[in-house]
Amino acid sequence: MKLKSIFIFSVLSALATGGAHANWQYDGEFVRDGWYVDDGSRFTISVRGGASMGFGSIKNEVGSMTSEYYYNPNDGMVISAAYYDACQENGACENFVYAGIGELSELPASQDYESFSFAAGASIGWTIPNAPQWRLELGWDHIAESEYNASPLYEGDMPLTGGNIDGITVHVQSGGVHSNVSADIISAMAFYDFFDGVQKPTRHVIPYVGFGIGYADTKTVLNLSDLYGDLSLSVDLQNFGELDKYNVLQFYKSEKSNSSIAGLVAVGLSYGITETLFLDFGARITYVPKVKWSLTNQDGSRDRDWFSAENVIWANVMLGLRFEF
Repeated sequence: MKLKSIFIFSVLSALATGGAHANWQYDGEFVRDGWYVDDGSRFTISVRGGASMGFGSIKNEVGSMTSEYYYNPNDGMVISAAYYDACQENGACENFVYAGIGELSELPASQDYESFSFAAGASIGWTIPNAPQWRLELGWDHIAESEYNASPLYEGDMPLTGGNIDGITVHVQSGGVHSNVSADIISAMAFYDFFDGVQKPTRHVIPYVGFGIGYADTKTVLNLSDLYGDLSLSVDLQNFGELDKYNVLQFYKSEKSNSSIAGLVAVGLSYGITETLFLDFGARITYVPKVKWSLTNQDGSRDRDWFSAENVIWANVMLGLRFEF
């Protein structure tokens, strides 16, 4: 019995010793004589945070929708039909004539999207064996809420038809908006670190570049106001708000989620604090083709696109830490 116990203990000890020196704990290839050759492969984890600047071209997404306007030939002032009805009550509209109907979808946005916010992210990855200058990463970046506010939202020259003045074109303003957008980006990226050898040097600055593709999940919040009276008379739009005691349409707060592909590029510098810990300072540029803002009804069962930001670019400048082991 004693000899049997000694034998079992010896076998278990050998297995434990073998497990302790298993090949998965080492970088590189196991060689028969017991030495290990480092091929440069490393598992990587990184976290980062910083600032983000967003840019995009705002496009009118109203679709087919008309409004009526009145025109004062004496001073060139233009008012909507709703304002005309209101001012008739106090006799202030005697000089205005009916100018006709115009298409709101033809008005351009008064300003484009440009806003500042914050960004954070994390990644896991792997440096390629025998080519450790290349690393592949699966990452997540969150871009915090940034605002898009415009008053008016749409502004421009609009041709009118069906009025008392033939072929008139008037300068029209429509709506005011307070809104925001946030985004989560899931990406697969490849990076190239500019260094020679198998292991990254410590106490040296190492430049890098990167590129990849991703999935963008964006959320927009829209608060629309009828500042110029051209929206409140629309029967369709009254599904997306309630008329107050002055017959001005108070729109509901609206939210919309968007999904899109994304393209990413990156440049930056890393600094090896130790062989496994790197300080990382870099910029990531994310491109998203389109982000939409929509009106929704009270229970969210119906929506209507109102405007969008096209060719959106978020430029994130972030400081982070990367672990390689």
